[in-house]
Amino acid sequence: MNIKKILARNYILASRSARRKKLLNQVGLHFKVKDSNVEEVNFKDFHPIKMVRINSQYKSRKVAENYKNEIVIGADTIVVLGKEILGKPGNEKEAIKFLTMLSNKKHIVYTGFNIIDTKSGKEIFDFEKTTVHFRKLLLEEIKYYVRNHKPFDKAGSYGIQDDFGCLFIEKITGDYYNVVGLPLVKLFISLQELLSK
Repeated sequence: MNIKKILARNYILASRSARRKKLLNQVGLHFKVKDSNVEEVNFKDFHPIKMVRINSQYKSRKVAENYKNEIVIGADTIVVLGKEILGKPGNEKEAIKFLTMLSNKKHIVYTGFNIIDTKSGKEIFDFEKTTVHFRKLLLEEIKYYVRNHKPFDKAGSYGIQDDFGCLFIEKITGDYYNVVGLPLVKLFISLQELLSK
């Protein structure tokens, strides 16, 4: 696959996530942002992969209805602790609760993405998972973070890349960019597949 062919296409990011915008800029894709404005599915009894599949497909398909010659990218990231799915916290109290739960434990971050070529109608879904190990957090640290950095748009109530939340993490096993919000390697491979069909 010719890299120039991938970079020559116009993309639509079906997300208002500043982190995903930064990642697409990092790899040189030309894109516009169009928020899908859909309400994410958050059923506690769903398997994590099923949840990120439904949400990423829902977002990308909704936005793709309005375009004819672009590639639409929809994505969804969740944090899974044991068998519990931690999405975006609804308020300060829930954010503190999530971080207290994650303290001194390991959890898994899943990001699903769905790409649609609106020109050909072809579509690909894939996902990545990364294990994240938190150190033991003090309640004072958690409250400081939540009140000053307001992680209400972040699954699991923390960010790895752009604020104080990076200090909570002892190590990760897997794709760093997946934790940020978009697994770039798998996305690029999927774009190659999409455009080679």
